[in-house]
Amino acid sequence: HSNTSRKKKKSYHEMVGFGAAAIALLAHISYCDSFTFAPLPSKHAAKRMNKLLVSTTADDFTSDGAKSQIGNDSFLNENLMARAQNGPGRVNSEKLKIGIVGAGLAGMVAAMDLADAGHDVEMFELRPFVGGKVSSWQDKEGNHIEMGLHVFFGCYYNLFGIMKRTGSFDKNLRLKDHIHTFVNEGGHLGALDFRFPIGAPVSGLQAFFKTEQLEPIDKFHNALRLGTSPIVRALFDFDGGMDMVRDLDDMSFSEWFTQLGGSRGSLDRMWDPIAYALGFVDCDNISARCMLTIFMLFAIRTEASVLRMLDGSPQTGLHDPIIAYLEERGVKINLGTPCRDIVHELDDENKPIRVTGIKVGAKEEFKPFDAVVAALDVPGIKKGSP
Repeated sequence: HSNTSRKKKKSYHEMVGFGAAAIALLAHISYCDSFTFAPLPSKHAAKRMNKLLVSTTADDFTSDGAKSQIGNDSFLNENLMARAQNGPGRVNSEKLKIGIVGAGLAGMVAAMDLADAGHDVEMFELRPFVGGKVSSWQDKEGNHIEMGLHVFFGCYYNLFGIMKRTGSFDKNLRLKDHIHTFVNEGGHLGALDFRFPIGAPVSGLQAFFKTEQLEPIDKFHNALRLGTSPIVRALFDFDGGMDMVRDLDDMSFSEWFTQLGGSRGSLDRMWDPIAYALGFVDCDNISARCMLTIFMLFAIRTEASVLRMLDGSPQTGLHDPIIAYLEERGVKINLGTPCRDIVHELDDENKPIRVTGIKVGAKEEFKPFDAVVAALDVPGIKKGSP
């Protein structure tokens, strides 16, 4: 991705990360008789894998379960909650030994499905705690320290399904009033109040019109810029709107917003706080695609902008139930154990082909696996790839 600001911005792909792709791929292939994320060591298994890859890209590919979890369907498909809650739905005919690099949410959810599909799973995490970007830990005084602000929007169908599967959804999530509150310097509060008899997009329009977070001139500039955005098209043609948004991945949100009328004051007072909550970076350093994607969901689905928050820390409210679920199924989680190298064979041109395992820890202990899942973000997978 190009550098268009003083720091390298977070693109949509980096925000979603390779970990999310691992979940999608897992869901895609967990219905097959045999599957893997890296080529198996045996030639027989490699031939089977090649056949599987061909079958999943053929014109007659008919896996509705897979199709529903990729592309635009994945944003609006409420049935993803049921898929996440129920798991793969079958046990694999062949038991594989699978290593997962990364114990963030993507890695742990991948482990849940793999274990339920009957595989022998072992995980490796660099940090002394799980959770990745949604992690928390306790200090010496017993205080829970969170990696950052974590809110749960109403369109997180996959995650809510996982929480229902582990029994934490009803117990550990608190539903907030349909208001987004801004805490400004000096303690002054501003808000986007979505409470309205009519749902999206009307509830969102009136929230922006009434908010005290923006001055009247900034509201005018916001209306001018957002009124000419892909969000308007998405109200009538979601696929077309998403196609327009995808073309904005190499542009920061600040660049996009100020091109046709958006003001710096709006960025400072409203959009930067939203960007920080979304990706821990400001609007100068986050992709326009990333921000506009979530705004489009707000405009189309009333529940998308509804907030829930954990009753407690991410570790106790979200991760501990997942860990208990995994341990009940024999999954081993190695904390403070970084992956140092992906061990693989080479072809005649000295290019990597079949993965045979990984080297982990300070002593670079070799761990053999039939398959390896790299449940990492984009920078992480770049470091670990052969």
